[in-house]
Parts: sequence; structure tokens; C-alpha cells
Amino acid sequence: MKKFNIIVLAKQVPDTRKAGKDAMKADGTINRSILPAIFNPEDLHALEQALRVKDQFPGSTITLLTMGPPRAVEILKEGFYRGADDGILLTDRAFAGSDTLATSYALASAIREIKDVDIIFSGRQAIDGDTAQVGPQVAEKLGIPQVTYAEEIIKITDQTIQVKRRLEHGVETVECPFPLVITVNNTAPHCRPRNAKRLMKYKHASTMSNRQENNDDYLASAIAHTHLTIKEWGVNNITVDHEQLGLSGSPTKVKKVDNIIFQAVETKTFTDMDEDMDELMKELVESHIVG
Repeated sequence: MKKFNIIVLAKQVPDTRKAGKDAMKADGTINRSILPAIFNPEDLHALEQALRVKDQFPGSTITLLTMGPPRAVEILKEGFYRGADDGILLTDRAFAGSDTLATSYALASAIREIKDVDIIFSGRQAIDGDTAQVGPQVAEKLGIPQVTYAEEIIKITDQTIQVKRRLEHGVETVECPFPLVITVNNTAPHCRPRNAKRLMKYKHASTMSNRQENNDDYLASAIAHTHLTIKEWGVNNITVDHEQLGLSGSPTKVKKVDNIIFQAVETKTFTDMDEDMDELMKELVESHIVG
């Protein structure tokens, strides 16, 4: 039985569900210091699809790949808790300011270093940018096919994979050879919960940078706990053109960002009395909100 080498692209994003009036800075950038960071939801859907392939083909391996600051190691640990085998944190000051083009270039370069990859899963898009560009751009840079809007893996053989796609006006089933990139919709099954044994095993996993910050004897710690050392790659670990990284490799330029805060100009309080409920329903119908 074939054993698949699977990559899951993941991103740590600010939790936009907690966004308030202070979520944006004066310059229009996200105030990440006040928003909790989470595993991008659609990337969790992608991880679940990868785990289902691993369940069907024992011996397959799942490697999480993320690009971000050192704190992004937390989503790699979250992936370990749910069943991922390995993780790579792509972090370097040279990556700072990357748009989707520079990000996909760095990720594709890292995937080339991993070698012999069969399937690359990613979420359709991230909730902080909503561009849905990184997955397809990675496929383009690697020169491999892509299947977008994936909702379910139908069938896998040694040579091909069948995928159901959820489109705007229906569904479509396609077949594609390996290797390929698959971007997964939020209509796909939710990711399985954390496994208690894996949580206990990996809760102290960290990168060498984390250990340097927290423990003077980080080398001894790394030697003693090799399974808890998460790979940390910078520009020196991958073959890249530095001009295509970071700000220099990012042609996207934001000229203006308007910070819009919705405020009610008129408020009305309704009680649970029948008369108030009747009035509320009447207003909702007249304004075409319901009915």
C-alpha cells in the first residue's frame, strides 16, 4: 500500500471574531497585540483531509509548514495534538512584509527542500486576508496541478486522486495525478479534536529559538528531548532569490485603508412582552430583514 508524503500549509491569524474598535492601528494595519492568535479555520479543514488520507493509508506522514514569527510555533503544536507527524516553522526577518506572491515563493522554496511530496493541502483562504491566492500560487511556482474549493476526497489510487469540489452553483468531481495542491473549503468536515495522549506528549514542543529565550541550557534540552524539537528554517535553509522575498518581492502596495466602525444612530429596546415582540417582527418584515 502506498505511503503518502503530505504537506499541510497553515497560518497563524488574528481571531477576527474578537475584533473591536481597537482592532486596527492608525496606519490601517491590524493591531495584532490585542487580538488572540489562532489556527486559520480553513487550514484546520485542510488538516482534517490530510488526516483522513493518513487514516486510509497507514505509514503516510503529515508535515505542517507555516511561515511567520516565532510565536507561530503554537499552531504547529496544535497540529501535533490532532495527528500531524512533523512541523516546520519558516521564520526569518527576510520574510517580513511579504504579500501573497512573496509568501507563496518562500513556501514553494521550502517544499522543494522537503522533496518527494505527494499532496499539499491548504485552506482555501485565510481570515485575515481573504485573498485565496497562496495555495494556487504555490502550485504555480512548483509547476504542479491544483484542485481548489475541495470539500471531500472521494477516491485515492497509487496514481490519482478524486476530489469533490463545492462550487457556487453545485458540486464537481475531478481526478488529478500526484503531486498536486488541494485547497479546502470551509464546507469540508471540521477537524477532529485534540488527542489527549498527543497533547501530553507534545505540549512542551518548541523551536531552538524558544529554548534560547527560556532556558540558558537550551542545547542540553534539545539533546534530551529530540522529539520535542520543532524544525525552524530561515533563508539559509532554503534555496531562494532574496529579491523575491519580503517587501522587495511583494508588488502589492496598499495605498489607503479606511477604518470603518459601524455605530447605531438609533436604538430601541424591546421587552419579552407579546406587544413588543409583535412590533419587532413588524419592523423586521417591513425592512425586509425577514419574510
